[in-house]
Amino acid sequence: MAIQRLDASHALAYRALMLEAYDRHPQAFTSSVRERAVLPLRWWEARLTSPQDLLLGAFEEDELVGIVGLAFEAREKVRHKSTLFGMYVSDKVRQRGLGYQLVQALFEQARGRPGLKLIQLTVTAGNDAALALYQRCGFVQFGLEPLAVRVGEDYFDKIHMWREI
Repeated sequence: MAIQRLDASHALAYRALMLEAYDRHPQAFTSSVRERAVLPLRWWEARLTSPQDLLLGAFEEDELVGIVGLAFEAREKVRHKSTLFGMYVSDKVRQRGLGYQLVQALFEQARGRPGLKLIQLTVTAGNDAALALYQRCGFVQFGLEPLAVRVGEDYFDKIHMWREI
């Protein structure tokens, strides 16, 4: 398993894996597969090349099987914060510690960013596997957002977590 920074050349694979994530776990993401599927490839390329986003991918034999992103703040007063987003590991490679490896690789990249002090994230309440992963990685809960995501007629709460770099 190799972990590397994604760039525009990975846009098709990134798009496919994220659409899989939105489809299989709609309660885990604030975007829907319907919203994102219609976006042009250039939107996905721009996401991968934005200076405000860092995306890492895990590859098994040249196939993208896991992703995680880190969004940086542009505004002066909050540049010390970043947000982990878009964490997903394909079902076919789960239970191998890949999520942990992706988060650790993200920490390494974050430590190289001048002035960055913390990473925050949200995780859907009830997603015990993801919550346990983030806790193993040192994240702690600081809040709960009720009714944060609506999927169909169902609402899901989001747990807010943070960790110092």
